Amino acid sequence: MSQPGHVLAIDQGTTSSRAMVFDSGGTPVAQVNREFTQHYPRPAWVEHEPEVIWQDTVWTCQEAMREAGIDASGVAAIGITNQRETTVIWDAETGAPIHNAIVWQDRRTSGFCDRLKEEGHAGLVQERTGLVIDAYFSGSKVAWLLNNVDGARSRADAGKLRFGTIDCYLLWKLTGGRVHATDTSNAARTMLFNIHTQDWDYDLLTLLNIPRSLMPEVRDNACEFGTTEPSLFGSAIAVRGMAGDQQAATFGQCCFEPGMIKSTYGTGCFALINTGDTAVTSKNQLLTTVAYRLGGKVTYAIEGSIFIAGAAVQWLRDELKLIRTAPETEDLARNADPQSRVYLVPAFTGLGAPYWDQDARGAIFGLTRGTGPAEIARATLESVCFQTRDLFEAMAADGAEKPAALRVDGGMVANDWAMQFLADILGVTVERPMITETTALGAAYLGGMQAGLYPDMEGLSRQWEVEATFRPVMAENTREPLYDGWRDAVRRTRSAS
Repeated sequence: MSQPGHVLAIDQGTTSSRAMVFDSGGTPVAQVNREFTQHYPRPAWVEHEPEVIWQDTVWTCQEAMREAGIDASGVAAIGITNQRETTVIWDAETGAPIHNAIVWQDRRTSGFCDRLKEEGHAGLVQERTGLVIDAYFSGSKVAWLLNNVDGARSRADAGKLRFGTIDCYLLWKLTGGRVHATDTSNAARTMLFNIHTQDWDYDLLTLLNIPRSLMPEVRDNACEFGTTEPSLFGSAIAVRGMAGDQQAATFGQCCFEPGMIKSTYGTGCFALINTGDTAVTSKNQLLTTVAYRLGGKVTYAIEGSIFIAGAAVQWLRDELKLIRTAPETEDLARNADPQSRVYLVPAFTGLGAPYWDQDARGAIFGLTRGTGPAEIARATLESVCFQTRDLFEAMAADGAEKPAALRVDGGMVANDWAMQFLADILGVTVERPMITETTALGAAYLGGMQAGLYPDMEGLSRQWEVEATFRPVMAENTREPLYDGWRDAVRRTRSAS
């Protein structure tokens, strides 16, 4: 028997499932990752197999515990973080999904969302949820499943089905179907949750014709969510923390004070700025969302959501075959022709904030006979940084002061070239923390705080350490023409769609 001095973090992402074990000081001691298949049944449709996600989650957890040399008695808490908005509906008795999960990137409901906007519902949605009407969010995906899967509507009306984002589905499975609950940060991404009253919104459920019985209980980010089935890990473990991936990363980056900002570079890119207890309404197409809720007290954030970041590098690897591994892009970018000016607009699944153009599609501009893999790789990395600049411009237009620094995390931030270009194009210092897997760390912090293993938020802030700092060195008369070229490329992309 081991002492309960560890936290097991489940980080269920868009392309892989990861489990990490953190010790009593918040240091990672084991990590196991498994990629899974993306399904594209039609253009702009993206699906996952829920059962594969579940099996991979259990396996990675078991392997991470083995690697850390602990058994279930050594785990004080499980913290769960997840790809947000991805939608699962399952049978309330058997737990069997009625369809593949519809992924946050999926655009099949864009026409439905356009009709909602044409009917004049955008104001209601923003007022209640802080969101724009878009296929990105879970609500329209739930409606599609109920309307398109045989028998789903009648089963839902009879109270025989359950909806959840991936956190909720995993909690249901971990607890053997005893707990149907989510946390407020994931609920806030459904387009069905009133972020002011902190409850499911009757008018929005009615608008999308979604039965209330389908919806999970909404809880704080740190609380007693339930215990796992003993057969999974040898004995029961308490689930004590839960947050959507971007909110978990915000927590892991210790952005606890209003004005602090982090940006996560994973499959997509998501920048959140803490706005404290005020739900600031954006006038520039950003989202008002819940950062976290602890002890019933809500902290809000403004978020800018970019759909394609690391996914563009995967595209270079898997579809174009220009690289074998993501790190190769750094050397390619350094060796690209400095006179070449190629722009990639990675609107593979539309454009997110601040454009919210569901119909835009990707494009490359500035190709010449001399354009090669190096120039395209550089343009791919630059596109992520340019999109972040778009978010900063929108935040500034909403009245946010220029931050002292941007805290970054996620897989892409290991690329020094990209981080330096990010600092240059923003004109802001970029800080990379010692632990870059801050999504998993945030989930661990939430679970560990609830278990009494970790200190309070002030104590966590003192533990945060920077590993590398990137300061802007690019001259303004270089920076601004580069960004003007990007904006022109985006304009041309959108006019062609």
